[in-house]
Amino acid sequence: MLARHATYEDTFDRFRWQIPERFNIGIACCDRHADGSGKPALLYEGENGLATLSFDELKRATGRLANMLRAHGIGAGERVGILLPQRPETAIAHLGIYKLGAIALPLFTQFGPDALEHRLQHSGAAALITDAENIGKIDTIRDALPELRRIFVIGGSGHLDFAAELAKASDAFTPPDTGAEDPALIIYTSGTTGKPKGALHAHRVLLGHVPGVQLPQEFFPQADDLFWTPADWAWAGGLLDVLLPSLYFGVPVLASRARKFDPEAAFDLMARHKVRNAFIPPTALKLMRQVQNPRGRFGYAMRSIGTGGETLGADMLDWSRQTFGFEVNEFYGQTEANLIVSNCASLFPIRPGSMGRAVPGHRLAVISPEGEVLPPGTQGLIAVARPDPVMMLEYWRQPEATAAKFVGDWLVTGDTGACDEDGYFWFQGRDDDIISSGSYRIGPGDIEDCVIRHPAVLMVAVVGSPDPVRTEVVKAFVLPKPGIAPSDALAAEIQDFVKARLAAYQYPREIEFVTELPMTATGKIRRKDLRDREIARKQAKPG
Repeated sequence: MLARHATYEDTFDRFRWQIPERFNIGIACCDRHADGSGKPALLYEGENGLATLSFDELKRATGRLANMLRAHGIGAGERVGILLPQRPETAIAHLGIYKLGAIALPLFTQFGPDALEHRLQHSGAAALITDAENIGKIDTIRDALPELRRIFVIGGSGHLDFAAELAKASDAFTPPDTGAEDPALIIYTSGTTGKPKGALHAHRVLLGHVPGVQLPQEFFPQADDLFWTPADWAWAGGLLDVLLPSLYFGVPVLASRARKFDPEAAFDLMARHKVRNAFIPPTALKLMRQVQNPRGRFGYAMRSIGTGGETLGADMLDWSRQTFGFEVNEFYGQTEANLIVSNCASLFPIRPGSMGRAVPGHRLAVISPEGEVLPPGTQGLIAVARPDPVMMLEYWRQPEATAAKFVGDWLVTGDTGACDEDGYFWFQGRDDDIISSGSYRIGPGDIEDCVIRHPAVLMVAVVGSPDPVRTEVVKAFVLPKPGIAPSDALAAEIQDFVKARLAAYQYPREIEFVTELPMTATGKIRRKDLRDREIARKQAKPG
């Protein structure tokens, strides 16, 4: 557990990992808090109102789930898919699978059949837990999944009835003696740089996340903390940044089945349930900015908010401070090694545009492609050194991809950036996001941060567009705020806005107004889609 000291440097230097040889996520997040007190673990706002599940009830339910799977021939090391939204059964499934010694495979409910087929087939999933709303997609791909032996459905027919099978099982379960290095979880990447790969994590991954959760959440937990996120629990952000760390500390989690993110509903939800802590992705925060006078209309009393996935920028940080009454802490990581850089406003000052500083316990650097550590201020590849408890074991069934992820003992994130003399990391973009224009290598991050400060802009994505003279020119795809009409005059105004604030070579020579931006399932802008579209458009252009 991360202890606060007088300075960041002291906090970093004094931190030591305490990873036991034997460890099980299910026991750590459930059984040790089941003391008969009825302490709440989950608050669930569903269609039938609010329901509460205590740690005592959670222990019994997860014991039943582990016994249920075992009775159907599912054993240690086998993969079990979880295709469910935020709801109690999702948490029960995860913890029961970990207790069994099997490997959880979280699946996003917005995936279509093709995306589900790839993950279930590639992982060799032996069982799946889903609901009536999602079983139809599975039925269309069932013949392509010969290793999938059992399907449990909540509220559906034609497959094993989840509730009935769970009720048959005993709640008394003795977990096997799992090691901290034993596999527990496969999370597939969002596929921004190719076909999604399955990052296999060990049980220790939860302990690896602890300091990375505590820092942006201002030394979580504290009295009366209650954690919520709109991020789906199928992704590292929802599962490993919120659900599992909260339960590990005995802090209740609020779950909500929102079909689509509604910024007004988010403020209302936080106020009604007295949410104290949240992970809110940048895309959601930008949508929340549209809500008029939220502090006057909603009685929320937040204590901490962390955000990560895309850079907020100075303007959004100012809005967040005014809206919530405290600094929103940005953090950084990826599926393969998450929560390795963070801000913590109470420990060191936030520098707008920076991802923050290395989370205690993690050794980071900016390196060259050959693995040389670069001096402060030099742009290169952001990397984290192994061994590290937050780091994946491997890419599932892809040894070549696993080897390619490392340069020596450095796990290379694929993101470019720089580290200043004070240890703050500055994100530039993915290695393939860098724009080569004339003699300049330009990262999209600074330009996007600047453009979004324009009062007419809601969201923006910047890419390189092919150019016969400069190789590429900077192009901005701009989503205007509601009520703002696109025009040539507005495009010129945005260009002048950037010219006045950044270097002359950074302003977007081309601006295209759009009604939406392509996003990954985790809310990150898919610049590659925009870049590919630009290449195709200019190749097709006559002359």
